[in-house]
Formats: sequence, C-alpha cells, structure tokens
Amino acid sequence: MTSDEFIAAALRNPANKTIVDELFHLALPDSWLVSGCLVQTVWNVLTGRAVDYGIADYDIFYFDRDTSWEAENNVIRRLDAAFRKLRVKVEARNQARVHLWYPDKHGLPYPPLSCSTDGIDRFLTRNTRIGLRRSREGYEVYAPDGFDDAAGLIVRPNPGPNFSAENYAAKAARWKKLWPEVTVLPA
Repeated sequence: MTSDEFIAAALRNPANKTIVDELFHLALPDSWLVSGCLVQTVWNVLTGRAVDYGIADYDIFYFDRDTSWEAENNVIRRLDAAFRKLRVKVEARNQARVHLWYPDKHGLPYPPLSCSTDGIDRFLTRNTRIGLRRSREGYEVYAPDGFDDAAGLIVRPNPGPNFSAENYAAKAARWKKLWPEVTVLPA
C-alpha cells in the first residue's frame, strides 16, 4: 500500500476527514490525527465493513510548549466544541506534557518529547505508528514503519522503553475479536 492509497482509504471515514481538515483550520501546533482510527478505517475498507466499525476513539496529538494542565484543558474543550457534531469520542493530548503524567499513570519513565511524531514513535504497536494531517499542499502522513502491516492486517509489537506485554495482549485481543482477519504477532 502506498502513502496515497493509505490516505485515500483513511479519509473514506468522514470523521477522520472532518477532524484532519478542522485541525488544519484551527491551526493547533504540530497536530496530527493518529493511531487506531486511521488503521482501523483501513482495515474496515479492506474487509468490507462500515468505515467506522470498531473504532473506540479518535486520537489527536499536538505539541504546545505551554505544558500547563489549564492550556491542555482549554484545547480539549475547544476541540470538544469543534467535533461535537461528529458524535464520536475525540481525545487530544499535548505531547509536550506527556512526560509530566505518564510515569505516575503507567509506572514507567517517559522522557520529554520534542514534537508530536516523537509520541507516535512510542506507540505500543508498529501498525499504529501512523499520523495524518492536512497542510497547504494537501494531506501528509507520518508512518516510520510504512504501511505493510496496516495493509496486511498485521498487529506487531513496537518494542521500546514503554512497551507493556500486558497492554499489548489486551489491545491485540480486542482487535482480534473485532477483526478476526488480523494476524497478531507475539510480543
């Protein structure tokens, strides 16, 4: 699957397209629609399901040097208002402040990041290390591992400092139940 084919498939989900287009207009710094909502839309296109089947939420990463909770909460409220009409769960996280709460929540260290794609790089699975955004030139995709796993319905662990075999197993089990066609590789 090429980058253009992935983008075309991901944008068949009207929620993905609306979110990506609106993020461009809102000019949220270094903002990306990321992870499962993109890959799962592609899986749905490939398996003939409704484009929004099985998607629990739509994750937005952005990078703002203001790491206060108040600033992030203001962005969350702003995005909630912008996307209320979609009637989907949208979760936004400032990647500049993840290191402030991640160790307490997950019991693992998390270094400060320098941009949103650093956060994408740390995802639990390689098949979801993908982000999509709109620019003046069109749509841009970030996919350090390419698109073979997404196109091949392969769930592959992303080993790294924040990898959790328990979390990987839970996520993979949920996906396997919803998309029995996926191949889950061992952690």
